[in-house]
Amino acid sequence: MIPERGALQVLTTDAIVEGVHFDRRFSGLADVGYKALAVNVSDIVAMGATPQYALLSLLLPDRTTLDDLDALLDGLLEMAALSGTAVAGGNISRSPGPLVVDVTVTGSVRPRRILRRSGGRPGDALYVTGSIGAAAAGLGWLRAQAEHTAVDMTACVSRHRRPEPRVRVGMLLGRNRAASACMDLSDGLADAVRQIAEASGTGAIVDASALPIDPAAARWFQGHGTDPVLGAVSGGDDYELLFAVPRKFRGRLRAVQSEARGLALTKIGELTAFPEVVLSRAGRTVDMPSGFTHF
Repeated sequence: MIPERGALQVLTTDAIVEGVHFDRRFSGLADVGYKALAVNVSDIVAMGATPQYALLSLLLPDRTTLDDLDALLDGLLEMAALSGTAVAGGNISRSPGPLVVDVTVTGSVRPRRILRRSGGRPGDALYVTGSIGAAAAGLGWLRAQAEHTAVDMTACVSRHRRPEPRVRVGMLLGRNRAASACMDLSDGLADAVRQIAEASGTGAIVDASALPIDPAAARWFQGHGTDPVLGAVSGGDDYELLFAVPRKFRGRLRAVQSEARGLALTKIGELTAFPEVVLSRAGRTVDMPSGFTHF
């Protein structure tokens, strides 16, 4: 793997574990393979980089069949084709416990185009791509085994099973140098806002009324006794991008929007000089809730 001349190589690795990140009652093995690569590609594009190569490590339970393996790889290769990522190799080992799919992805980005979490400054506007809350609501619907509901949850379930990394927008943000900081929403918007603020040495305020909550997800949360705002900002697996934009770069952001192929970029708040990370609702501020925690 020869680095692009003058470019940096960026790397990420993440594992998805049966019973923690997916449930085989709700996701087929093709979905598992697709998601395993998608979550790593999302990390790469959140750095403004172009995905290049993937290495795959599989820990397979004894019950795994050849058809199971084919299905998992079919899903992973589908995501590889969509994201322009070459699967360069990997390893297979036996697992005495759950199925584990561990993926490492490399990417390439020029030094002046790399996006970090730490570049934000007070006054930078916070934007998010697409919509939030759908994946968490889709998983909630599946867990409730809610076969009969007035809300069509098809798209929400799809967002949980097969997240769509925002490859084009991530690369555009890096190429246009429109963003000062960026992170994907693997563990929820609340977690991402906190991480960017902490890394940048700022606080943040998010306007609850501006949040682009998926309408079906909002109805699902509300119908099951959950505040749609709290459900959407706390739920993980959205894999949208949260990014900060300095005022002087708003023109660059308009150029990104014009090439985003209809994907919404919504202003939801800003970074602040005060260290608190808060949610503004109906004229008052409350502490930002926690996102998904692994331990």
